Amino acid sequence: MRPLRACLGAAAAVTLAAAGTTALIASDASGATTALSNRWYAAAPYLMPLDNNPPNAATIMDATGLKAFQLAFVLAPNDGGCSPTWGGTAAVSSDTAVQSVINTIRAKGGDVSVSIGGYGGTKLGQTCADAASTAAAYQQVITKYGLHAIDFDLEEPEYENTAAIKNEIGAAKILQQNNPGLYVSVTTAGTADGTGWFGKQMLLEAKSQGFTPNNFSIMPFDGGFGGAAAQTSALTNFNSILQSTFGWDQATAYAHEGFSGMNGRSDTGEYFTQADFQTVLDYATSHAMDRFTFWSLNRDRQCTPADNNGTTSGTCSSVAQSDWDFAKYSVKFAGVTPPTTTPTPTPTPTPTPTSCKTAWSSTAVYTAGNEVSYNSHNWKAKWWTQNEVPGASEWGPWQDEGAC
Repeated sequence: MRPLRACLGAAAAVTLAAAGTTALIASDASGATTALSNRWYAAAPYLMPLDNNPPNAATIMDATGLKAFQLAFVLAPNDGGCSPTWGGTAAVSSDTAVQSVINTIRAKGGDVSVSIGGYGGTKLGQTCADAASTAAAYQQVITKYGLHAIDFDLEEPEYENTAAIKNEIGAAKILQQNNPGLYVSVTTAGTADGTGWFGKQMLLEAKSQGFTPNNFSIMPFDGGFGGAAAQTSALTNFNSILQSTFGWDQATAYAHEGFSGMNGRSDTGEYFTQADFQTVLDYATSHAMDRFTFWSLNRDRQCTPADNNGTTSGTCSSVAQSDWDFAKYSVKFAGVTPPTTTPTPTPTPTPTPTSCKTAWSSTAVYTAGNEVSYNSHNWKAKWWTQNEVPGASEWGPWQDEGAC
């Protein structure tokens, strides 16, 4: 979720008492447990432990069987610096409130991942000097809480900052190397085409640094998505982007792809119901995708009135539901056994040879839909262009239509 994923309030820690969370062990102990299977970290829904009327994690676990939670969000301090905080206000180094939530979850056999970034707020990649110092700040979080999983939520406004994204991707690679077995997810904005220009640039940055996380996940909401069909179409398109960026086959791309949805009413007035979640879940499992999560558990309950007067809430879904209906889809995803071998990708049919279009000219003006030939391939213009060589840029104005 976007605007409702903003900074935590300065007095947010007091909400834990209302949530009924009980501290079980000393505040400075990580309470680390044996790691869950990666499937659970891949299914962990987002939970704000200090804001948006946080629900009792133990209650959700008892009601649904959920074992893993994605705690959000770690940011840079609001007053500047390169040290991790919860929401820009609560220093991780002195935290006791989030630690007690983690202790409660682990005491019941569960575990957590921590998400860094999100929409709004200042990110550590923006304030730390380089990838090494960014990684050192995140390592404090991993060490403090004994983490087995971490999520890089790279979206506005950070992912528009080239230097910040270089720091974040570089930090993710360092953490992956220094913490063997660490489950790393990277979450970014979704569009009908899969992801937008900045998301594609982030993927190219990962490629240039030789970094491969467990998955790259998109958030197909807040962008004109009219339910599950639009979301699965975006996931299919994103799979093609992963293939073309990293040179993966279809199955390998799905094995590194994730979905991060929004339950109920989105910020822009889209509605995603339980039926939509089931459709996307079926798509994710049938394509052996790596991750299925959503924003958020704080919202996984019905509003009063049920539609929240046509507004989006951080504490309820604005659709008819029982408490924790959407969490149950995460449990279903975690329970699906992933394949032990890589599925055979669907063969790509050999295209029928076609005649070449009129040769491209550096002086001609082309508009969307115009076709030319260049280097024995036909190309179609995606928008107005002049003197831009077909194929010179991966995200340029020309779409390759195949050999001719």
